[in-house]
Amino acid sequence: MKTVYLLGIIFLLTSCQNDDNYVPVIPNANERELAGGETTVFSSGSFAFENPATNLSADNLETHLAGDAQFEQAFVTAPATVNPGLGAQFNHVSCVGCHPKDGRAPFPDDLNSFSGFFLRVSIPGTNANRGPNPAPGFGDQLANHAVFGKTPEVQFAVSYEDIPVNFADGTVVTLKKPIYSISESYIPLPGNALFSPRLAPPVIGLGLLEAIPEMDILSKQDLDDFDGDGISGKANYVWDPETQTTKLGRFGWKASAPSVLVQTAGAYNNDMGITSHLFPIESSYGQSNGELEQADNPEITKQILDEAAFYCRTLAVPAARNLDDEDVIAGYQLFEDLKCASCHTQRHVTGTFSGIPEISNQTIYPYTDMLLHDMGEDLADGRSDFLANGNEWKTRPLWGIGLTQLVNGHTDFLHDGRAKSVEEAILWHGGEAQKSKEDYTKLTLLEREQLLKFVKSI
Repeated sequence: MKTVYLLGIIFLLTSCQNDDNYVPVIPNANERELAGGETTVFSSGSFAFENPATNLSADNLETHLAGDAQFEQAFVTAPATVNPGLGAQFNHVSCVGCHPKDGRAPFPDDLNSFSGFFLRVSIPGTNANRGPNPAPGFGDQLANHAVFGKTPEVQFAVSYEDIPVNFADGTVVTLKKPIYSISESYIPLPGNALFSPRLAPPVIGLGLLEAIPEMDILSKQDLDDFDGDGISGKANYVWDPETQTTKLGRFGWKASAPSVLVQTAGAYNNDMGITSHLFPIESSYGQSNGELEQADNPEITKQILDEAAFYCRTLAVPAARNLDDEDVIAGYQLFEDLKCASCHTQRHVTGTFSGIPEISNQTIYPYTDMLLHDMGEDLADGRSDFLANGNEWKTRPLWGIGLTQLVNGHTDFLHDGRAKSVEEAILWHGGEAQKSKEDYTKLTLLEREQLLKFVKSI
C-alpha cells in the first residue's frame, strides 16, 4: 500500500514538472529581489527613489549628497548671487522640478504650467554631427517659459483622439491619443517642423545602466530578425560632446545621449537654459527673442555638473517585492509566454565603471535591452534622432514601476504620459510588440491581473 501511495505522489510531481504552465517559483527570485545588485535599497515608501546606493564608500556618499543638493537647486535670472543664468527661454528652473522625488513626472493638467513635459523640435535633415536638425529660431526644444522682459517661444496645446481596444472577453478599453499643437509662437515655426513630446522619467539606477558593457548590449541586436520572432532591436549611435566622438546611445527616450553626464548637461542647457563646459552656447543664443550675447564663462562649473551626474549615477534601485506571491509567480510566466522579455531583458551584469566601483560588476534586473524598437504608428512621432527613426523608441527599464503611484501620485507612463496605467502602456505597444499586445488582449481577466501584478512587483 505504501508503495502505491509513493508512486502516486511521484506521478503527480512528475506531471506538474512536465506541465509547461507550472511555475512553482520565479527563477533566481533571491537574486531578482536585489534589482540593483549591491546598490539595492529595501524601501517601498514614498521616498523609495531618493536613496543613495547602499554600498557607497564614505567619500562617494559625500559626493552623492553634494550632487543631491545640486539636483534640487532652482536657477534664477542673472545677475544674482546664487544660481544665476536661467533662460532666456526655458521649460523649468530645476532638475527636481522635472523629476519629482527622483521619479516620473505626471502629465500636467495645464501644459503650460511648470512641469516635466516639453516638446523636442527639429526640421528634416541632420546637423553637423548627424543628430536632429535644429529648427531655425527655436533650436532643438520648444521653451514655453521666459525670464522677465522676454517672451516664451511658444505655448503648448493638446487634443485627443479616442482609440478603443477590444479584449477577447468583451472588455473594451479606450485609449486617448494625444495630438499636440503650439500657439503664440514668437515667430512663425517652419512649416516642416517635427515635434516629439517628452515626459521626464525616473532617474534611479542610471549608473548601473551606463555600466552595462557595450558588447552585451550589441549582442542583443537582431537587425534583420534572423530568429524570425518579429523583434529586431537596434543600437543608436550618437555624438558625445565630451569625447568629440560617436558613441553608443544609452539615455533619453530614443537613446540619444551616450552617458549620464551628457544627458545631465543637455537637460541643464535645453530645459533651463544653463550653459556648461559641454554645452557652452545658450539654447536660445542668436534668436531675436533670446540671448543676443554669448557669455564668456559657463553658468555652472564642471564640478557642479560632475556632482549632479554622480548623484544620478548612484541613486539606489528599490528591491523587487512579493516575488513569492502566487499571482506574481503566475504573472512572471505570462510575461515570458507573451515574449515581453524579448525587449525587456531581465538580467544584466555591469562591467567596471571608472571612479565608481560600487556600480561595477553588479548583477542587476532592470528589464531593458537598451535598444531601439519599432513601436508602431500609434506611438510614432515621425522625428528621427541620430539612428532612431520616427517609429523607434528605446526600451524603458521597468524596475520600480510599481512604486510610481506611491512615490509620484500618478500612473502616467510612456514617453508623453499618454498611458494612464500599466495596462494602457501595454495596449499602446505596436510594431515589433504588436503580437505581444494582441496576445495580452486574449488573456482572461485573472491572467491580466496576474501579469500586471508581476510587472508592478519588479
